[in-house]
Amino acid sequence: MDRDLVALLGFVGMFALMGLRVPIGIAMGIAGVAGFAALTSASTALNLLANVPLSVLTDYNLSVIPMFVLMGAFASHSGMSSELFVAGRAWLGHRRGGLALATVAACGGFSAINGSSVATAATMTQVALPEMRRAGYEPGFSSGVIAAGGTLGIMIPPSVIMVLYGIMTENDITRLFAAGVVPGLLAVALYFLVIQWIGWRSPASFPRGERHDWRERFASLKDLWAVLVLFGFVLGGIYGGIFTVQEAAGVGAIGTLLIGVARRRLNARQIRAALVDALRVSSAIMLIVVGAYLFGYFLTITQFTQKAVEVLVNLPVGAYGVLALVMIGYLVLGAVMDELAMILLTVPIVYPAMLQLGFDPIWFGVIVVMAVTFGMICPPVGMNVFVINSIARDVPLGRIYRGTMPFIGVDVLRLVILCAFPSLSLWLPSTMGP
Repeated sequence: MDRDLVALLGFVGMFALMGLRVPIGIAMGIAGVAGFAALTSASTALNLLANVPLSVLTDYNLSVIPMFVLMGAFASHSGMSSELFVAGRAWLGHRRGGLALATVAACGGFSAINGSSVATAATMTQVALPEMRRAGYEPGFSSGVIAAGGTLGIMIPPSVIMVLYGIMTENDITRLFAAGVVPGLLAVALYFLVIQWIGWRSPASFPRGERHDWRERFASLKDLWAVLVLFGFVLGGIYGGIFTVQEAAGVGAIGTLLIGVARRRLNARQIRAALVDALRVSSAIMLIVVGAYLFGYFLTITQFTQKAVEVLVNLPVGAYGVLALVMIGYLVLGAVMDELAMILLTVPIVYPAMLQLGFDPIWFGVIVVMAVTFGMICPPVGMNVFVINSIARDVPLGRIYRGTMPFIGVDVLRLVILCAFPSLSLWLPSTMGP
């Protein structure tokens, strides 16, 4: 059978299974094994199915994923997200849209100790949404703020998505983390501007909160020491060369547990709940990774990847024209596919083409991560939106999506800015030496 036809049927079958609501990892795995069997034999495909999951799940490099997820789970159950929101409210709550500003600031702070977008969105929904409701904020917009703020979880380091990109492309994860800092802060600043602009256009929808005096503001910072210690210890250890990324993830998870216990914020029941949450999230991630690897082996024997790279490199639109087409492709895929699946499925195809076109691999990693964040809040399959809806069931999906639209607009603007000025991403990594 023609290999190109088999590759096409593999993609069609994978998307058809996704349309039938088969989990993404399983859909990729079924399509990959079936396609591999069609081009080789059933016994060879079954050997692939037996060996790939074992090799993936025992890969030391991938151990960083469950450790960072566990760190975030301990941080969430020990109330660090609430402390960040309280501090943000004390400093920003008196401004027009102050609680929305405080929510974005808290999402940014929580992202520094939690590498998951979904976990950030779920945690902040429980912390910030009730407060914004009581203050009179429109629930759809409030949910949109949280959904957009949640995307900071995979931009501001540590980031599970950046870890996967670094492993797949054999790039230095420490440099990727450094490259994500300025774009992450730029995202926070642009979200602030959107909130302020909406508050200026419609002041009645954004009631001002209580003004806190300076004593109260500084008092709100006293509980943030735990977040600062973890952020400084983990990322400082990575940047300073004290830990590898894998070691830092383990140290961060244990450190978060010990701090939570020492502060009496984690008891046996909460520790068990955090372990269960981390297990669920890590299992879902690793299932997608296994499925992507199976589908990747299938694409390799069809030579689809090599042909796609050749086509991209030879398009008569120039390097930035190809980059624009790739970004548009990510925006389209983001509306129908999970961000992990997008990274695992597309990076082996587009990464070699971007290198041949002369783009910096670290900069491109930041751009890719930023592009897939759109999928977290874009209809019809925005994971952050579905997570928020599962917690706040009285807020319809349509209203949440409408609340995310202004933030999607500034995300596109941020992407354009970082494409036009790569130094914004590369400045910090350049200070780290060879």
